Amino acid sequence: MRKIACLFTVFCLTVMLTACGGKTDGSGSAQTASAERNPKTGISDESDNTESEDNTGSEAEESSDLADTASEAEESPAEQGQKGKLLYMGHASIRITTPEGKVIYIDPYAGQGYEPAADLILVTHGHYDHYDLDKVANRNPDCRIITWQEALADGTHQTFDLGFASVEAVEAGNNQYHSLDECVGFIVTLTDGTSVYVTGDTSTTQQMPSLAEKEIDYAFFCCDGIYNMDLEEAAQCAEQVGAKHSIPYHMISADSGALFDRSRAEQFEAPDLLIIEDGQEIELD
Repeated sequence: MRKIACLFTVFCLTVMLTACGGKTDGSGSAQTASAERNPKTGISDESDNTESEDNTGSEAEESSDLADTASEAEESPAEQGQKGKLLYMGHASIRITTPEGKVIYIDPYAGQGYEPAADLILVTHGHYDHYDLDKVANRNPDCRIITWQEALADGTHQTFDLGFASVEAVEAGNNQYHSLDECVGFIVTLTDGTSVYVTGDTSTTQQMPSLAEKEIDYAFFCCDGIYNMDLEEAAQCAEQVGAKHSIPYHMISADSGALFDRSRAEQFEAPDLLIIEDGQEIELD
């Protein structure tokens, strides 16, 4: 009996020790599990950290994409390679569309193509064949009109910054029909650097030779030979200005009813001659 009692005692002690060891291990294991798992969700912290890292990476990529999109949006149409356009409407009337899509009319009177809403209207002088604002009935609310009067404010040739273009008034007139005090020419420079010079009604002016420094791209020279300089004098002016393209316009009197004369245009012996017919639109490069 004593032997049996001793064996029973050893058995009980073994069971108790095993249980205690298991509880300790279980407690340690449970504590480890508790450290690795969220007590509310049962999801391990390691999983949470991985998911958080994935979300952070995704958000960073999305932020980078948005930054790239914003950067592209900040680029101007000119920086994106878009070009301006020029429509010669006939006689002395011109329409320029900037790379941004802004519309500029110069000396509205002749031809067709006045449907696009105007953002800027330029008028070189007050004669009827240069100054018919009713032609430009469609105008944007902030459309600006600059005539020779604003351009010669205080007796000084003015420069205007419109954002989508800059406009510089220059000398024009200098003959018995057109006074230097009541006429201007305009140099319009677009945001991509392309420049267009229109002489308006004029003969040779003292300022013309200095315009060569501006490296003008497109220059329109009046050459009717009746109220202004003739083809020969206009060609001499074109040589002084030295534009990339020299273009004849206002080549006949408005009294004739014609807007363009191809044969006369071909007689314009200017350097880098470019002939644009009425109603023809070109891309400005």
